[in-house]
Amino acid sequence: MCGRYQRRSDKQRIAEVFHLGNVDGLAVEFAPDYNAAPQSIQPVIVWDQAGGTRLLQMMFWRFLPPYVTDPKKFRLDTINARGESLMDSNVWHEAFLHSRCLVPVDSFIEWKRIDAKTKLPWVFAMKDDQPFALAGVWRHWGSGKEQKDTFAIITTEPNELLVAKTGHDRMPLIIERQDYQRWLEPGSEEQPPIDLIRPFDSDKMKAWRVDRRVNNVKNNELSLCEPIEEDTPPEKPARAEKPGRKPKTDESGQLGMF
Repeated sequence: MCGRYQRRSDKQRIAEVFHLGNVDGLAVEFAPDYNAAPQSIQPVIVWDQAGGTRLLQMMFWRFLPPYVTDPKKFRLDTINARGESLMDSNVWHEAFLHSRCLVPVDSFIEWKRIDAKTKLPWVFAMKDDQPFALAGVWRHWGSGKEQKDTFAIITTEPNELLVAKTGHDRMPLIIERQDYQRWLEPGSEEQPPIDLIRPFDSDKMKAWRVDRRVNNVKNNELSLCEPIEEDTPPEKPARAEKPGRKPKTDESGQLGMF
C-alpha cells in the first residue's frame, strides 16, 4: 500500500513541472507537507474537459463512494486502490474510467518491518530529484451540507528497488511524464490505460533511510526528508544482576561471576 508521501514543492513549482493552467486564482494556499498522511487535504491534478487544461484541486485523501452517508461509519479502507481490481470493483470502476488524477509528490515512504513493533522507514524518489506523479482516482462526495472531492492512490506490484529495501509486496503506481495526458483524459471506455499499471523502472529511482520520527503523523518537518545512516532497532537492556553478585575478573583478566 501507499500510506505516506512527501511533497516539498509549492503550487508554482507543481504548475511548472506538470504544465498546469493558471494557478494564481487557486484560493487555497498549501505549505510543503513532509509527512502527508491519509485523511488529510492534499493538492491533486485533474483534467478540465471544458477548459482543455490541467487543474490543481484540493482533495481529501480517502476515496468515498456515492453510497457512503457517514464517513466515520464507513469501514472499507479506500486510501489505496489495487490496480488489478480497478475494472472489476464497483467501488473503483466508474472512477477509473472517467475520473483519473495525478498526485504530485517529491518522494514516498514505505517501511521495512523488523518485528511486530518495529518498522524502519525508507524514502523513494527520482534520481534527478524532480517531482513526479502518483496515479489516482477521484470523485466528488457529498452528504447533506458536507461536500468534498476525495481521492485514492493506485498501487501495483513493487519494483526491484522497493523489494530490496523493504521486502514489501506493493508500491504506488508512478505515471511516466509522457503518459500524464493519457492518464488524465477520460478517453475511450473500451481502451482505458490499463497498460500503464505496472512497476516503475528501478534504474530511475533512489532510496534512503529516514528517521523513525516519520512513523508518527504528528511529526512534519523538513528533517524527515533527510537521509540517516541505516540503523538497527535498539537492543533490549541487559537483565539487572542480583544484589550481591558483582562481576569480577579472573587471573586471565576475563570478566566472570564468582
